[in-house]
Amino acid sequence: MSVNTSLAGLSDNTFQAAFLVYAVALVASLFYYVKMQPIIRLRRLVAQDPSVKNPSEGDMTLSEREEKARKWAGATQALVWTGLILHVISAVTRGLSAGRFPLGNLYEYVLMISCITLVVAAFVIQRRGQQVVWPWILTPLLVLMFVGATKLYADSAPVVPALQSYWLPVHVTTVSTGASIGIVSGVFSLLYLLRVGQAPGKEAEGGIAGVFGAMARPLPTADKLDAIAYKLAVFTLPILGMGIIFGAIWAEDAWTRFWGWDPKETFSFISWILYAAYLHARATAGWKVGAAWVNILAMSTMVFNLLFINLVVSGLHSYAGLN
Repeated sequence: MSVNTSLAGLSDNTFQAAFLVYAVALVASLFYYVKMQPIIRLRRLVAQDPSVKNPSEGDMTLSEREEKARKWAGATQALVWTGLILHVISAVTRGLSAGRFPLGNLYEYVLMISCITLVVAAFVIQRRGQQVVWPWILTPLLVLMFVGATKLYADSAPVVPALQSYWLPVHVTTVSTGASIGIVSGVFSLLYLLRVGQAPGKEAEGGIAGVFGAMARPLPTADKLDAIAYKLAVFTLPILGMGIIFGAIWAEDAWTRFWGWDPKETFSFISWILYAAYLHARATAGWKVGAAWVNILAMSTMVFNLLFINLVVSGLHSYAGLN
């Protein structure tokens, strides 16, 4: 089947445009993060002395600072949604250009998983009103998109024979969705650990510890961050598990065996086990901090599987990085 070069070019251009919009959103989110620093201090003054209704710092009152900060938060959210529209267009046109589902090589996998991760993050952050978390989401996603567009890029083309199956969209989309939710969950667990070490009102001042204190100050409470991480992981475990099962069924059809301990299969299973361990540990009294570390480890194994296993380790999934 011939490739529609116009649609392929449109896909590349919209991917680059989405990257630029996300980069602007990151800048806006950093402005919001910085502007929340004095706001938190002033809010704590009000909490300590309720008679102080609208304290000021410098030449601006608390209400004035909050109004300006809300504009940056709103701008960040609007930019992310704009970037997502471009991102989705890029994925759709990529698939249409070759007449197949856009998951035929590692570049397309990065395209899809970054898109799904940002969709999940956008819904969670907007619903929870936690726009302050955006720098922690956008920074690693922009790095992943940059690597995908530069080091992993492949021209739109028909897939290799091994991937010409209706199981391709079923298996890979399910795994990608589970992994995307897990990535967002892992970021919230990371922020939870930061907040545990820098409790509200007790953030360190000065030196290296002061840097972590400033990073933690605008964040919500540890309990809120932990609750979001846990609720996301509850979805990650079954969705990732279904993706692994679909992959096993496809493997039996393609390679005449359900499971062969291929490196990618193995690390996917390890990730799933770690998410199960996280949920178990999280439900155990006194294990919240340890559980968070398990969740971060689970996220790390998925990233390792995505990059190192696909690019370095030889296995039956090695063609994932090729057309």
